[in-house]
Amino acid sequence: MAERSSTAARSTALELVITRVFDAPRSLVWKAWAEPERMACWAGPRGFTVTSCELGTRPGEAFRMTMRSPEGTEHRVRGVYHEIVEGERLVYTWAWVDANGKAGHETLITVSFADEGDQTRLTLHQAIFDSMTARDDHRGGWDSSFDCLADYLATLQ
Repeated sequence: MAERSSTAARSTALELVITRVFDAPRSLVWKAWAEPERMACWAGPRGFTVTSCELGTRPGEAFRMTMRSPEGTEHRVRGVYHEIVEGERLVYTWAWVDANGKAGHETLITVSFADEGDQTRLTLHQAIFDSMTARDDHRGGWDSSFDCLADYLATLQ
């Protein structure tokens, strides 16, 4: 199980940094982020279902995902990978997409993976948000998603 107490630091008011330690080897945590069939098992807040997931394997390729809320509302997101260093780091853009396919405000996400004994320390940095409300909404979504990731990883060991 992941260490439940997350560390959230604020470099600026419109940045989000979350660090969690997962009880799984780095190679497995990496696969959960890099393989679409694995990401579909945990991504999104608790109760959400991933209905489609496309993950690029090289910089310049697309990141696309559709999640369905428990109420049946579809939430679409898209981005582009800027950097992929296997087992170490992912850097990609993130923008919510409306029903007409128009992307909203774009942020940049960096996810870093590091060994911490037999566990993995994952650090997510997302910036720059257009409001503190958007930042806080994402914090809640990521915290819940990371709980789902911890549950998913526990089923694999």
